[in-house]
Amino acid sequence: MAASVAVSTAHGEATSKRQAMEELGRRAKAVAPLLAATSTGAKNEALAVAADALQASLDELLVANEADLAAATEAGISPTLLDRLRLTPARVDGMAGGLRQVADLPDPVGTIVASDVRPNGLRIQQVRVPLGVVAIVYESRPNVTSDAAGLCLKSGNVAFLRGSSMAIRSNLAIARVLRDAYAAGGVPADALILVEDTSREAAVEFMRLSGYVDCLIPRGGPALIRSIMDNATVPFILDGDGNCHVYVDRGADLDMATSIVVNGKTQRPSVCNATESLVVHTQEAAELLPRLVGAMPAVEMVGDEASRVLAPSIGAAEEADYATEFLDYKLSVRVVDSLDEAIDHVNKYGTGHSEVIVTSDEAAATRFCAEVDAAAVLVNASSRFVDGEEMGYGAEIGISTQKLHVRGPMGLVHLTAVKNVIRGDGQIRG
Repeated sequence: MAASVAVSTAHGEATSKRQAMEELGRRAKAVAPLLAATSTGAKNEALAVAADALQASLDELLVANEADLAAATEAGISPTLLDRLRLTPARVDGMAGGLRQVADLPDPVGTIVASDVRPNGLRIQQVRVPLGVVAIVYESRPNVTSDAAGLCLKSGNVAFLRGSSMAIRSNLAIARVLRDAYAAGGVPADALILVEDTSREAAVEFMRLSGYVDCLIPRGGPALIRSIMDNATVPFILDGDGNCHVYVDRGADLDMATSIVVNGKTQRPSVCNATESLVVHTQEAAELLPRLVGAMPAVEMVGDEASRVLAPSIGAAEEADYATEFLDYKLSVRVVDSLDEAIDHVNKYGTGHSEVIVTSDEAAATRFCAEVDAAAVLVNASSRFVDGEEMGYGAEIGISTQKLHVRGPMGLVHLTAVKNVIRGDGQIRG
């Protein structure tokens, strides 16, 4: 009897979670047509009100965030994840600034991408329209709540968000401020809907809202990506791992190389565009590796035998290290004999995110850019520049490591689809 009751209770809870998620989905779907028709001016006004409201609510947001940080610290969360979770006055200012930047960007909705007149007189236009309901499931970073909400609003989409339990108090506080600001600014509060249930079961139901969600974007680690691939029944865009490499080519400027590697690894190691692996030509390794060991004393470096001979403080790398996104003060190192070997290494272990070459040889740069399979390749610049704001897209909604329908940082234009509008004068097909 007890087992039967337990099964019945579990079934009832699952049904309840499904029904609750479907109700949120219905609310999001109902608002989508209204947002699609909202003027650029109204969207910009709501974003401006929201930016001001975030800054005015600084104390409230920091109190909520402190509670999240305290719980995460007690749970033994790593320092890098705590950094992702933490809000500061500067980061709240950055969130507000991101909303203002998005307001200043051109509105992609209604843009005519292409037009043509067919021999039979049909006039065809491809016009950008919102996707509809954009669902985002993400981990630990509360600024995503603001960034995603702003980009979705400007592109005419509903932001349907499900954050992690680690950041739930911060996310709720941010969402409350933004929803109130939207209503005050003249757009529906349900332009932003935040799922309050952070259970795994609720997350799975969120991924299965066919008929309500038009696009799902996960922002998180390998476990989240696997869950999306195993459970999602709605279209999704993968915001995958960032196992980003820097390859230092033969004849490279070693001062430049040192600066680029140090910046990519240490400026903010807990983010997806941080440098995780160094590949260096054997001709430059003897001078560069000791330099980097001295320049990054807090970074644990692990490498192959050749790198350890040249810099004995480098530890021995396991095969898995070369495929790992550390998100911490750790760097894998490999010494290679040629550009071909470097490209092969990057393509074998990279995750299709961002890859860097430091070189003075334009032919080598051209080959690297053409042959490395990644969403972004950089020549003589830090991997940290692969970012929607840095690239002029506004506060990104994620960085896609797949190839359809978008690759790389996802900004406003990538949250739209193309509608074909065809005008005629009574033409019929024979």
